[in-house]
Amino acid sequence: MAWAKPVKCFRRMEKIDAHQHFWQYDPITYDWITDDMAILRRDYLPPDLAPILKEQGIKGCVSVQAEQSEADTHFLLTHAAQNDFVLGVVGWVDLQAADVSDKLEAYQSFAKLKGFRHVVQAEPDIDFMLRPAFLRGIKALENFGHTYDILIFPHQLAPALELVKRFPNQPFVLDHLAKPYIKKGLIEPWKTDLQALAAHDNVCCKISGFVTEADWTGWKAADFRPYLDAAVAAFGMDRLLFGSDWPVCQVAGGYAKVIAVLEDYFSSFSDAEKKAFWGDNAQQFYGLVKTAA
Repeated sequence: MAWAKPVKCFRRMEKIDAHQHFWQYDPITYDWITDDMAILRRDYLPPDLAPILKEQGIKGCVSVQAEQSEADTHFLLTHAAQNDFVLGVVGWVDLQAADVSDKLEAYQSFAKLKGFRHVVQAEPDIDFMLRPAFLRGIKALENFGHTYDILIFPHQLAPALELVKRFPNQPFVLDHLAKPYIKKGLIEPWKTDLQALAAHDNVCCKISGFVTEADWTGWKAADFRPYLDAAVAAFGMDRLLFGSDWPVCQVAGGYAKVIAVLEDYFSSFSDAEKKAFWGDNAQQFYGLVKTAA
């Protein structure tokens, strides 16, 4: 990843959760939280996550937007400033705004702001990412050195591929493996489309959110293996990042079970490969500072 920001590497393996959320719950803003996700209908803040990270041996995290507003971006930045274990923030900004460059300029003073995300999975327009105004916003991210998290469903992988082709110098990371249909046991055309996206070396991928794409109460670790195999084959071990998707993962088992699935899957991999997956790749992609001892 020659385009990544040069950062001092960790001297030992330190696990980093590259994808989690904080929010102050209200039913209007978070209307996607349905009745069967009732466990998520409360505030989730740094004091809730800190003991979980400690218990699981996670040294730090990247907090990702869950609301499409700049108020949410500032909410996350405030918590990052107050909590050393929050190493970076992926916020939201209106990438289609005519003044997007001015908005990004205003964020330059926030060292922990690493990138931005838009909830493209909720956009009905299949070519939303290819709109001229959105492309202008991605170009602005490139100019300011910010990353972009791609949040999509499998049927949106084709326009995502076209997007990354147009910006070969922009660092992209695919969230949640593009949410494959694990519950249905479907792997194609997701697998083929994932390989096409991974052919572009400016794209990384988060192994995150997979438990929520399975049968929430009946999944088995074996259900995930074909999808994890596909991700490793497509991206290799130097472009995969661990993410818990906490607190959303709680609807399908919780943080410890996510860790257990991945520790079992990667148990036969080399120490160097595990070190890359669990922390170094996130540190390199997002340009994170070294965590406290």
